[in-house]
Order: sequence, then C-alpha cells, then structure tokens
Amino acid sequence: MHSGLQHLCQGARERSVHRLRPTRRGFAIGLAGSLALPFLPQSIRSARAAAGDDFATWLIGLREDALKAGVRAATLDVALAGVEPLPRVLELDRAQPEVTLTYEQYMTRVASEARVVAGKQMMRENRTVLDRVSETFGVQGRFVVALWGIESDFGRVTGGYSVVQSLATLAFDPRRGSYFRAELIEALKIIDQGNVSAAAMKGSWAGAMGQTQFMPSAYMRAAVDFDGDGRRDIWGSRPDVFASSAKLLASLGWLGDQTWGREVKLPQGFDLALAGLPTSKKIAEWEAAGVRAPDGAPLPTRQLDASIVLPVSGSSTPAFMVYNNYRSILRWNRSTYFALAVGSLSDRIGEG
Repeated sequence: MHSGLQHLCQGARERSVHRLRPTRRGFAIGLAGSLALPFLPQSIRSARAAAGDDFATWLIGLREDALKAGVRAATLDVALAGVEPLPRVLELDRAQPEVTLTYEQYMTRVASEARVVAGKQMMRENRTVLDRVSETFGVQGRFVVALWGIESDFGRVTGGYSVVQSLATLAFDPRRGSYFRAELIEALKIIDQGNVSAAAMKGSWAGAMGQTQFMPSAYMRAAVDFDGDGRRDIWGSRPDVFASSAKLLASLGWLGDQTWGREVKLPQGFDLALAGLPTSKKIAEWEAAGVRAPDGAPLPTRQLDASIVLPVSGSSTPAFMVYNNYRSILRWNRSTYFALAVGSLSDRIGEG
C-alpha cells in the first residue's frame, strides 16, 4: 500500500473521463474523452523518440522487481508481452483541458436527478446482496450505491485502457515514476493471483480499475470475493463491487450506526471562521449557537461530534453539518464536492 489515502481510488481524481480537482473559484473538470488535446510538447516528442531501448532496459528491471515481489515468470511473460509506452497516456497526464464548475453545477452533474432515479432502481435490483454487504461490513447500502454511481455510473463507465500498459507508461515517466511503478507491481500481483487476466484488466488512463475505480493498491487492500467464485472481480461481479467498496469505507473509519451529515441553516452573523473540519462541537452546542434545520426545526437530539462545512467560499449558504462518516468519504477522495455529492446522492437514493 502506497502512502497517502488520497490515492486509494485514483479514478475519482485521475480518470480519462471527467477528471475532477478543486480550484479557487469552483471545481475543474477535464473532459479528456470529448475535447481535443493540444499537440504533444517537443519535450515529450523527444523523450518518445529516445524511449525504445531505454524502455526495454527499464522493463527488464521492472520484471526483476516483480519476480522478487513474488509474481510468477509465466504471468510476467503474458502480462508484459508487447507492452510499450502509450503516447496518449502521456498526453492526458501532461495536458488536461479544464472548465470550471461551481458547486451547484457540480452537484447537478454528479448527483443528478437521473442518477437518483437510476440509484433507486439499483437499490431495488440488488437489495438482497446489499443487505448482506451491510451486515458484513457495517456500511449502509445507499452509500455503496451512491459511490458506485459517482465512480463509474453504476458500472457503465469504467475506462477502456489496459491497466498494465497505462501504469507502465506512467511508471517509466520520471515525474511520478516511483508511485506508478509500485502500482504496476501490485497490478501484476492481482493478475498472478488469478483475479483477472492482463487483457481484461481495463481501467482509466491513470490505472483506476473496474466499477469501483480502485487503484491496484486499493484493490489489494480492500477487494473482496463476495460471490465465492474464487476471484475478487471488481470488473464484472456486483457482489464483489459492493463488498469491496464497503470494506474500503469500513477501513477508512466508517460508523454503520451513523449517517454522513445534513444540510443546515446558519443564524445571521454566524462566525464563518468556525466553519471547517478543524472545529468540532456536539450537535447541542451548534444548536445553542443558532444552527437549525433548513426549515427552522430543531437539530437531531443525538449528540454526535459535528463540524460545519461551507462548499461555497465566503458564503454561509449552503451549509452542512457533517459527522465522522463525511470524514471517511473524504479519505476515499479528498474533495469537498465529492464528499457532499456522495452524501446527498445517498440520502436521495435512500428516501422511502
């Protein structure tokens, strides 16, 4: 497992379709799948021209490291056959077109009404297995389905790149080579264990895999064979997808007897300096300070530790009171917008 939980599900941050990252004015979303990219810079063209022999030598060293890590030679013979740097991956890594989204635009796109309708249907279709997953890992099914919807549109958009080839390209590139080299060796272990073939190991250009969009290290940490077929299949098995997501959330500190948070209304004159995760108070303390439900009703009586989150900088609306599980979602993806979208979508999917 590499350092830093922010890389656990790299697909939420570095994917070929809709790369998301925060900006000062809102949220940037790269439409790498639909917009033309600039011509390849001279530095990359030159590097590509000189890469052939260097890559072959590098691949020998990688193979030696993989063998030392326990990957069988026969697996490497198949998985690394014909692997070479993918210019398109380097293009996407170097130059991602961006357009700024406000919080409202982001929520409309990521937690849309169409996604709510689809999520409700998925809850109905998969009720039995979701109940089993919830009982096993202590994570409510509506959160599992919300993450599934946001990460891969319920398994519809998972990426068509060879994970081995994408990771080899990024590992050979010196910018973040050590990180992606470690991920590539983990990917080879996954193949060696018989979970998926190298040909079927598809994902984003940055190596995020399957319906959960896990990086290989996250897979090794949390993937589950929940359907009992001997493979941890986050590409094609819904039971494995659901259980793997739930196990990862549980490992990130999820509390199954709590929700994520709720929208609130702040009193006039509220000190915005109190907003943010560093400030935590009991719900009763926030209520004593004038915080209420959006309709003015009292807050819940359960005395959880809570913080106030304001997604629009400098504005007291909208405002959210968030609990421990919101922080767990942030460990999955360090984005305020993402965490609020998961929470909102889960609430709307779970209504009724």
